[in-house]
Amino acid sequence: MTLAGSLYHVGIVVPDLDAAQARLSDLLGVTWGPVVDIAALDFRDADGNDLTLPNKLCYSTSDPHLELVEEVPGSVWVCNEHSNLHHIGYYTDSLAADSTRLTESVCPLQICGRQGTVAPTQFSYHRDPLGVRIELVDSALREVMETFMFQPVNPDGG
Repeated sequence: MTLAGSLYHVGIVVPDLDAAQARLSDLLGVTWGPVVDIAALDFRDADGNDLTLPNKLCYSTSDPHLELVEEVPGSVWVCNEHSNLHHIGYYTDSLAADSTRLTESVCPLQICGRQGTVAPTQFSYHRDPLGVRIELVDSALREVMETFMFQPVNPDGG
């Protein structure tokens, strides 16, 4: 299966979001959008288990976007000894259908967003046998991402 969506970001899991932002800003000259820090967010794993986990992340403001996700031990967001490249993100107009197609093409679902009993919603992660995850993101979120997540943070707070 070839993804028809558009590549827009690469996700990297980091042990400390603030330290990673500072390091990558110094190293690459990256400017960051706002940090989203949610204490409890609803997910569903590939076995159908409903989970509630914290989620702290941010995106760089220019293409290609880098997404930093702070590590959550015991979850899908953990650092490893090889590489913390976590996922490659694509927008899709057909989240449920594309998620099913990826699962059927030997790229199984690992976790996805849910709202109550409905899943997948907003996104899904599929883990390729090579270890790279493909993230499908509902293209209905594109405008929110572009107007909020990819905008530089005003250092003056205004």
